Amino acid sequence: MNEEIFFQVRLREHGPMVYAKRSSEEEISTKDIVILRSEKGLDWGEVISSFFLDEDSRVKTVVDIIRRASKEDVDKILEAKKRISEVMRIIRDKVEYHNLPMNLISAEYTFDEGKLIVYFVADDRVDFRQLVKDLAHTFKTRIEMRQIGVRDGARMLGALGVCGREVCCSLYLKEFKSMSIKMAKDQNLSLNPNKISGICGRLMCCLGYEWDVYRQAMKGLPRQGQEVSTEHGRGKVVEVNILQRRAKVEIPVGDTHQYVWVDY
Repeated sequence: MNEEIFFQVRLREHGPMVYAKRSSEEEISTKDIVILRSEKGLDWGEVISSFFLDEDSRVKTVVDIIRRASKEDVDKILEAKKRISEVMRIIRDKVEYHNLPMNLISAEYTFDEGKLIVYFVADDRVDFRQLVKDLAHTFKTRIEMRQIGVRDGARMLGALGVCGREVCCSLYLKEFKSMSIKMAKDQNLSLNPNKISGICGRLMCCLGYEWDVYRQAMKGLPRQGQEVSTEHGRGKVVEVNILQRRAKVEIPVGDTHQYVWVDY
């Protein structure tokens, strides 16, 4: 069975993940900066992972890796990054001039600078046609306006989370998974929005890290509010310690109540 090696590459700093393959026998490794050729021209990206597929398998649209980035290539990329601060200042002025309801996050050039991608967050759809014409005239290149979600915006900007470390989405998360308030409830966490929300305003991604462990540990445990029988009598569960597999039970005793811990 013939197998071919493919690579998962993050385009630029903030672009999407793409699948790529080598156009030569040059050795390519994880974390390498590579130059790619797509239908829209030359671009660059960082290799995230590699994998083998047989000839009968399928992947999404594949682009070609031309080469590993040379020192000259990297210098060109860094030079383009240095100009982004001034580019963003100009774009902000243009957005304010056109009075558009959008929050600019970042911008970046493709490797050949044939396109400038502008990332922004907005509550609704934005008519930016006049802005694009203005920016294209100013920067003499094609302009792509890309509306992103607040979680993607937080990933691009980076910041410290409530744990005191850099937010996970900026450090290593490759994709966002759906979070729910049930994850916090199942782990006996505070439901105070300020304590379980990230800087993006959405539920923190780390709520999902140990959720499966808690779900498994909950099996065989009573629910809070459930009536159970104990050696001291029948009562209502008022607290559950999932990791210790214990439940605190409130048992009526005359006009008062007795609280006992029951192991499961």
